[in-house]
Amino acid sequence: MEDDTERADPGTGTEVSRRGVLLGLAAVGGIAAVDVGGFLYAKGWLTPDALTSSRIADRFEQLNGKHEGFRRNHAKGLSATGYFESNGAGAAVSTAVVFQPGRVPVAGRFSLSGSLPGATDANATVRGLGLQFTLPNGEQWRTAMLNLPVFLDSTPEGFYERLLASKPVAGTGKPDPEKMAAFLAGHPETAAAMQIVRQHPPTSGFGDSTFRGLNAFGVTDAAGVTAAVRWMLVPEQSPESADQAQPGKNYLFDALIRAVATAPLRWRLMLTIGEPGDQTNDATKAWPAGRRTIDVGTVTIDSVQTEGPGNARDINFDPLVLPVGITPSDDPLLNARSAVYARSFTRRSGEPAQPSAISVEEVLDAR
Repeated sequence: MEDDTERADPGTGTEVSRRGVLLGLAAVGGIAAVDVGGFLYAKGWLTPDALTSSRIADRFEQLNGKHEGFRRNHAKGLSATGYFESNGAGAAVSTAVVFQPGRVPVAGRFSLSGSLPGATDANATVRGLGLQFTLPNGEQWRTAMLNLPVFLDSTPEGFYERLLASKPVAGTGKPDPEKMAAFLAGHPETAAAMQIVRQHPPTSGFGDSTFRGLNAFGVTDAAGVTAAVRWMLVPEQSPESADQAQPGKNYLFDALIRAVATAPLRWRLMLTIGEPGDQTNDATKAWPAGRRTIDVGTVTIDSVQTEGPGNARDINFDPLVLPVGITPSDDPLLNARSAVYARSFTRRSGEPAQPSAISVEEVLDAR
């Protein structure tokens, strides 16, 4: 993606300089990127059938209704704070300041996928963890990760079509099986990714989940050599199986709140270095086992907060907010994610803020 180019969203006609927006926001605290640009994929933009960030945001609203003040996806969440302690090992592959030895603050958000802010927790629902690293040179690194081994779609079109196919049918609350079967028949990459996901059942909660960035990026070392990379957070907490749902509508979040109140949670940040031939433009494909992996430090979460003004509720975890030394790959999902996240932020920031379904204070008072 060319950050310095002017782009127009077919849905709005608004031109923006993406880098200019991000730099301006960084100067005032950098809590959100409000790039309202759309994105282009395959058949071209400025055409009547172009897929835009607005159309994808609209689709989330159509699936489960419009919920003002909340993200259009991963609406249910809990804010968090902590720090990242770099051991310096990442400096071997990247000049990014975040990989120099030392500690930097992080703001995070745990979430569940879906557009219902009051949905009942379920083990099978995809879990998310967004992090913002604030670096001493004024840069930021933002990343949005999932507890999946691979992503289910390789293109923005595929993602959009899966949303269409997965719309719940009145009376059953589940997708139309014929529509889903037709979608999978036309998207064998998604069918294969679903098989991989089924082989990696979820753990008992947020604290023992492994979170992966899924998309590929580039890292450039001091000699100017760039390599493909994917990253993941591996929990220091011992994983436990999630055999059945626990009592309570918010049991996953309640358990997270109680755990952090007892002791900080920690994850090892691991970089997996790709080799020539490893796909960087398809997040449904896992890289072969045995790729070089570097342990670059520890992410510690030592506090969680009910979502509200000034915490991670208001952070846009745009995957293209990157420090010097980390660059986007050719994965088409990156531009799409960036644009849709920005569209979601723009909409919710202009709506009345609604209270979160999860209250840290209520959970701790009930202990």
